[in-house]
Amino acid sequence: MSDKTSSGISSFQRHLTLWVLLCMVIGVLLGHFVPGIADFLNQFEYARVSIPMAILIWVMIYPMMLKVDFKSIRNVGKNPKGLFVTWITNWLIKPFTMYGIASLFFFTIFKLWITPELATEYLAGAVLLGAAPCTAMVFVWSTLTKGDPAYTVVQVATNDLIILIAFVPIVRFLLGVSNVAVPTDTLFLSVLLFVVIPLAGGIITRMAVTKKKGAEYFENTFVHKFDSVTTIGLLLTLILIFMFQGEVILQNPLHIVLIAVPLILQTFLIFFIAFGACKLLKLPYRIAAPAGMIGASNFFELAVAVAVALFGTTSPAALATTVGVLTEVPVMLALVRYANKHQW
Repeated sequence: MSDKTSSGISSFQRHLTLWVLLCMVIGVLLGHFVPGIADFLNQFEYARVSIPMAILIWVMIYPMMLKVDFKSIRNVGKNPKGLFVTWITNWLIKPFTMYGIASLFFFTIFKLWITPELATEYLAGAVLLGAAPCTAMVFVWSTLTKGDPAYTVVQVATNDLIILIAFVPIVRFLLGVSNVAVPTDTLFLSVLLFVVIPLAGGIITRMAVTKKKGAEYFENTFVHKFDSVTTIGLLLTLILIFMFQGEVILQNPLHIVLIAVPLILQTFLIFFIAFGACKLLKLPYRIAAPAGMIGASNFFELAVAVAVALFGTTSPAALATTVGVLTEVPVMLALVRYANKHQW
């Protein structure tokens, strides 16, 4: 790749936060002024999963999957500490700190602006976010922090397996909701669409290109053809998400700010717990960065789907999960910059 091209991409990524905010605004405006687009795309949905969004997520994470050498995945077990940090942070810490922080703000600090009934549903949405660690977007954060692609895949894949077992009991315990009916088809379809298919596509592409033109061509030329695709996929995905949620956001401007505060604090807290633990354990930065990102970010596709299924599309709980999407990307980009400045 030429220096000119490299410079263009790095300049684009340096201003990524501005591009992200612009795409959010575009999405909200499209949802408000041209609602027919969202209505049309909403027809293409299965098990509460948007197929157009799934395609854009493939665009985001396929380039990351190209970098995964399937043979290297087998070596992950030789350094399991990073996996332990991820599991402990995501399942023994994150859901409970989310519950505690959200309860403090919704029921105590913000009680003058939020009724107890609203606080209860906002808390439900926050807990749904806290009990679902990231599946798809973490591949973007891992790429931006130069994380180990093979290790990231294993970190995400094992979390997906734990979600299938632990998500419902944790939500039931924290919310005291005895009749939580999590859509199992949404869980399995999300794992299939957001991890299995792009991973298989990346592995098949690697094998085919390497066989035809050699490993050197694949590593030094072919992979770099997709350097900007992940970022473009991210921006298009954000436009789609905020086009779907535009009206909800416009109708609740003050409460969006109130909900955002505990969610942002939680994101920073969990990142520094995982990232700091990896540093104390003297794990490589390429493992530590994705470990921090997985815990800090959320599986918002699942959280939104469950909130809608349990409480309804226009419910306060669904709004809280939507705010999770609104705050996550700018905050995660800030954490990406922090991680890149504190490499070891």
